[in-house]
Amino acid sequence: MGSTTANIPTWLGVAASATLVLIAILISWRERLGLEREVAVAALRALVQLALVGALLLFVFDRGGLPAAFGWLVIMVVIAGFVAGGRARSIPQARSHAWWGIGVAVTMTMGLLLVLGTIDAVPRVVIPVGGMVVSTAMVTAGLGLQRTADVVDDQRARIEARLALGLSPREAFLEPYRTAMRTALVPSVDTTKVVGLISLPGAMTGLILAGVDPWDAIRYQIVVMYMLLGAAFMAAVISARLAQRSLFDDAERLVRTLQ
Repeated sequence: MGSTTANIPTWLGVAASATLVLIAILISWRERLGLEREVAVAALRALVQLALVGALLLFVFDRGGLPAAFGWLVIMVVIAGFVAGGRARSIPQARSHAWWGIGVAVTMTMGLLLVLGTIDAVPRVVIPVGGMVVSTAMVTAGLGLQRTADVVDDQRARIEARLALGLSPREAFLEPYRTAMRTALVPSVDTTKVVGLISLPGAMTGLILAGVDPWDAIRYQIVVMYMLLGAAFMAAVISARLAQRSLFDDAERLVRTLQ
């Protein structure tokens, strides 16, 4: 079966696509949404950030090798931990919990894929695939921590009543924890359920545009979806479990979270 490689947009084409940003700004102005400045700044930041990332990737691909690729992943994990932990500032040491959750999820997922030979151990593969894992882990860890903080606020009296009845902190927090995890992980499960039915996922679309046979693209996308689902569960559960420990003091009392 022959394949046709998609044309890569020129910089002139990129400039032309900025018309869509102008349309978004016009809509915001027309509807009085007050988002004109934010849209313009976001578009400009995206351009600058992607240009810088492209230059760094060229260096890593040509000269950095695997050590630089893994260093890149570590930096992404650190940034992701800041973002995810910031969603639940009321939880003590939230960023630390997020770092552990994301870090373990990325290490386990990427380690398994590399050891089994599912992906190639080269920077051009490790960085983009690892980036997808970090992004997914960041979102689910952040949601898990945020929902954990929410259920503590909503069900504090119920949790303290269970503690008063002699239940351990883990037992007293079990139902709120499960509620938080279901809420945090349902989006990942739903995305996996409808993959290919509502839209073609990013990895598969990119491969098809690059001229790869659809069956090859599908196999790669299946690996991507499975790794993201596993990373999502690991990141959310580890972060939430660590957060749970920090919510109780040595006397097994529910601490007052920061507001």
